[in-house]
Amino acid sequence: MPTLSDLIVGVLAWRFARSGEPADPRPDVDTASLQRRFPHLAAVQVEDVAVTGPHGPVPARLYRVPDATATAAFVWVHGGAFVGGTLDMPESNWVGLEFAAAGIPTLAVDYRKALRGVRYPVPGDDVRAAWDHATSHARELFGTDAAAMHLGGASAGGAIVAGLALRLRDEGARLPASLVLAYPMLHPDLPPNTPETLKLMAKMPARLRFRPGLVHALAKHYAGRRGLRDPYAFAGVATDLHGLPPTYILVAMIDDLRSSGDRFAQQLRSAGVRVELFAERSATHGHLNHPEAASARRSLTRIREWIDGFS
Repeated sequence: MPTLSDLIVGVLAWRFARSGEPADPRPDVDTASLQRRFPHLAAVQVEDVAVTGPHGPVPARLYRVPDATATAAFVWVHGGAFVGGTLDMPESNWVGLEFAAAGIPTLAVDYRKALRGVRYPVPGDDVRAAWDHATSHARELFGTDAAAMHLGGASAGGAIVAGLALRLRDEGARLPASLVLAYPMLHPDLPPNTPETLKLMAKMPARLRFRPGLVHALAKHYAGRRGLRDPYAFAGVATDLHGLPPTYILVAMIDDLRSSGDRFAQQLRSAGVRVELFAERSATHGHLNHPEAASARRSLTRIREWIDGFS
């Protein structure tokens, strides 16, 4: 029997499949506007990159400063609850601009959404294709060696890249120099949250909440019932996390999904993986989609410092 959360997710997916994702109403989040608002981004060159995966073309966008010397590169995957998100959203576009301006050329990757019958593992296959393309053409794209490439994702994108890291490990393929997870959804069922987080979330409007029932419904819509226990879909259900790359986990302090990042950090430490966990104060889920937010700028600085630490 479908739950109310199942119905909500089903209606959302139906609307997106039928009419497309609603346009972002903000007039100042396109590339030109962002480069005017933040002059340090003006030198970044943006270009589309042709990637072909097992299911067809995979949209990807390269951010770099021409003739700049780079010691690290980044493949970045946006979120969107598995049913939304684009390369134009600030969580993808602004993030790419900022990292490139800071000397870390970035390939932002899109993927097929869980719409019109598309389900796991298709989105992960898309991101795998982009990762393989990036590592195979690292010198051409980024001016770096493939060994200097980092992999990251936000929210649903965090779930996809964490699962991909496990897949790469198990296949003996090239692992990223590090893994970056921003407010990730790594468990199909949310672990218990801290009293502190619950107290903060009690003040949030219901429409901004990711309550456990909704998280489970999104997970089931993305991966199906069988996929709920597949670690390539949700790395948090894995029984063996050893051998994963060093991982930076950024959680938002005012976010139901904080418990997933917190728990995964514990799991990684137990597996002997180097992990750094940071809870961004005064931040909510998806804050990297808001260039005007001080919390978003702080978060990007921390991620950049993490990546710079490997140079």
